[in-house]
Amino acid sequence: MTDAVQPVRHDWTPDQIKALFELPFNDLLFQAQTAHRALFDPNAVQISTLLSIKTGACPEDCSYCPQSVKNDTGLERERLLPLEEVRAAALNAKQNGASRFCMGAAWRNPTDKNLDRVIEMISLIKDLGMETCVTLGMLTREQTRKLKAAGLDYYNHNLDTSPEYYEQIISTRTYQDRLDTLENLRAEDIKVCCGGIVGMGETDEDRAALLQQLANLPEHPQSVPINLLVQVENTPLYGTEELDPIEFVRTIAVARIMMPASVVRLSAGRTAMSDELQALCFLAGANSVFYGDTLLTTPNPEENRDMALFDKLGIVTNGEQERAASDHEAA
Repeated sequence: MTDAVQPVRHDWTPDQIKALFELPFNDLLFQAQTAHRALFDPNAVQISTLLSIKTGACPEDCSYCPQSVKNDTGLERERLLPLEEVRAAALNAKQNGASRFCMGAAWRNPTDKNLDRVIEMISLIKDLGMETCVTLGMLTREQTRKLKAAGLDYYNHNLDTSPEYYEQIISTRTYQDRLDTLENLRAEDIKVCCGGIVGMGETDEDRAALLQQLANLPEHPQSVPINLLVQVENTPLYGTEELDPIEFVRTIAVARIMMPASVVRLSAGRTAMSDELQALCFLAGANSVFYGDTLLTTPNPEENRDMALFDKLGIVTNGEQERAASDHEAA
């Protein structure tokens, strides 16, 4: 890490973001790598594991989502997982190097009864010594207070895309609904995992506007997942023209420059990415991945493939660093 720490900004303009996207590729990556090295170990990646604790029959109409009741993708509706299944999955994740365990439920918003059951899950994950993250849909202020009291570390609530393109993707909740939930989380001092999805047919301006929304929030999200659309048959976005891989790397790099202290997560879509593309994303400032063979209901690279890639690139995981520090202290 270097001492060249850039100031955190919340006043990015469209022209400034456009100028970053239009930089020569090597210049953009140099800026992103410089910002990255100022605050992070450039050869370390944080590992999270994501488990679907309640799958299918979501009342929302998100055009990308196989879990929407509006999209006939053949996905079976499942009930909320029992505690023992969640505990077993978390133990396996920890043993495979994950430092954070994330749980997702296909709800528009949780009922208070369901929230109480999720809080039990949060407690058992905390007892295993892991960070906790959940994504449950929209939250009221009172529900947010309950999650804070339970010790929740992170809440995932993506903006998905730009305000201008949003209505082309979702009609069952508004952009302001999402911003209101983020405000509830900030008010209760719960860390936020908030990013979006690219490759949904949006324009260059939409990708820039998404990053502007994220970077100009009153507080930058502590974690920023950048998802590449996973096209699922029988969803409205199936057959969308694929995003150019270099444009995806540019998006990662601009996110790193605009939100220098945030963890930028290379999220959904990695199954279709080559090792070379993922390496460019790490060079551009991505320093977190989801680990495991499934992201809620879509494929993710197997653990062995990830570890082989990390080994080739000389990347260590946070879990490995923590174990090494523990072994050093014990010696």
